[in-house]
Amino acid sequence: MLPLKEKDKPIIQKLLSAGCCARCILRFCCVSVQAAYRKPPEVRLILCRQLQGKKDCEYLSSYLGNVYPPNKRAKLETSITDAQSEEGAAAVVKLKDGDSRVCVVCLGILQELCGTTQAVKAVKAGNYEFDTLVLSVSLPAQLCVREHSCWLHVKKEVREKGLVLNKDDVIQVKEAFKWIMQGMVAKELGGTAVVTKVSPFEVSVEFTHSETDADCHFLAATCPDCFKPTKNKQVRKQTEHYPCPPKQPTSSCSPQEVQCLRVSVFVAGRYNKFCRSLPQTPWVIDGERRMESSVEELIAAPILSAFRADGFNFSSSGREDVDVRTLGNGRPFAMELLNPHKSRFSKEQMKQLQETINQSSDKIKVRDLQIVTREAMSRMKEGEEEKTKSYTALVWTQKPIQREDISFIDDIKDLTLDQKTPLRVLHRRALAVRQRAIHSMSTRFLDSHHFYLRLKTQAGTYIKEFVHGDFGRTNPNLCQLLKTNTDILELDVESVDVDWPPPVPE
Repeated sequence: MLPLKEKDKPIIQKLLSAGCCARCILRFCCVSVQAAYRKPPEVRLILCRQLQGKKDCEYLSSYLGNVYPPNKRAKLETSITDAQSEEGAAAVVKLKDGDSRVCVVCLGILQELCGTTQAVKAVKAGNYEFDTLVLSVSLPAQLCVREHSCWLHVKKEVREKGLVLNKDDVIQVKEAFKWIMQGMVAKELGGTAVVTKVSPFEVSVEFTHSETDADCHFLAATCPDCFKPTKNKQVRKQTEHYPCPPKQPTSSCSPQEVQCLRVSVFVAGRYNKFCRSLPQTPWVIDGERRMESSVEELIAAPILSAFRADGFNFSSSGREDVDVRTLGNGRPFAMELLNPHKSRFSKEQMKQLQETINQSSDKIKVRDLQIVTREAMSRMKEGEEEKTKSYTALVWTQKPIQREDISFIDDIKDLTLDQKTPLRVLHRRALAVRQRAIHSMSTRFLDSHHFYLRLKTQAGTYIKEFVHGDFGRTNPNLCQLLKTNTDILELDVESVDVDWPPPVPE
């Protein structure tokens, strides 16, 4: 039995007179029992019991006879015992075929449940592999206007009887639609769980109703500053008021588009780069492709194939130049896989995928490959500016040096640099002076013109520019410290100190 009470009777009668369907009546009666919306014959029966007398019941049947599209010439006879009537007499209601009134509020969405078949067909046609799915529903804007109008219509009635109907308590059309659709779609897809919150697979159903598109036009006249007509769009004659209750439509809403949208799957890990002629991303200069491949492509190819994804977005915690190696524990990276048709991967399968990547090229190596959440991605981005990185540079000096000439560098701590945007990246980065810190340095003497410089710096520090000075655009720089021209011959990233993603046990 539904939790309908005597106080709901005026609401039911008012909504019936307005032309609402059974499910919309339940919504305005604030019925949150999901099962009630899935059984229209029982809904009609209970609503009839809620009313007094045969006249009310016949009135009800004329508006609720097509909650589901009836079979041709079908007749449903339901015996209803009115236990609340004084005489206790039985009232027989004949719900006859032939009434095709469309609900004035939901525009038939909750009557005909259109979109179910299309959604199931779209899922099956895409050959997706998934454990759960989430339904996403897009409704015409005029439903908001119609619902508010009907609420005002009912509110006046209940207020006269000393009752209260809070609009926030009214069940939304979208929610009621999902409650009904979830079980139907799950059944058609062989028991797949249809969830309400998070799932890697989304089925989107978009509804339109051209007959009532003009319902919202009155808003432009009522509040022209808030609602401005779209340019180059013909607008019908505007009125300053909207009918309460809304007018009866002659046709139902139809699903204009049903899309299967695999919500992006995120894969993360760390990569090492062992080649000094490999860019991180495809290198295109003046429309011409340079270099045969890139770190991004070498990692992405096996992953796209395994997940059967349509595309990807690659990001990492910083980036190295084409001639710079990334050693140590590697650089954190993440890939957003677009519309992957497969997302079920065990830890063992991810290890096999990692091995496939590593065997495909000797230029890179991947570790800690795993599936992560969208929220976890922010941890990698936080590290770009806040964490530290360690480098080893091979430095050349113009003036001959001795071991003791560079030993003082080992004692320098927390050196603050003012770095103007380097000339080599000025074409893609805004001109600015950025302060960066070198936390510590150490040296290893090689010969009179060469030594190794190891640095631990704030993320975002331009190491090459610190070594050669970039024509004085970085201050202080190594040229100033050693009082001779210096240049960098090789550079390696030794560590990126971001504790993400978590290590995967071997």
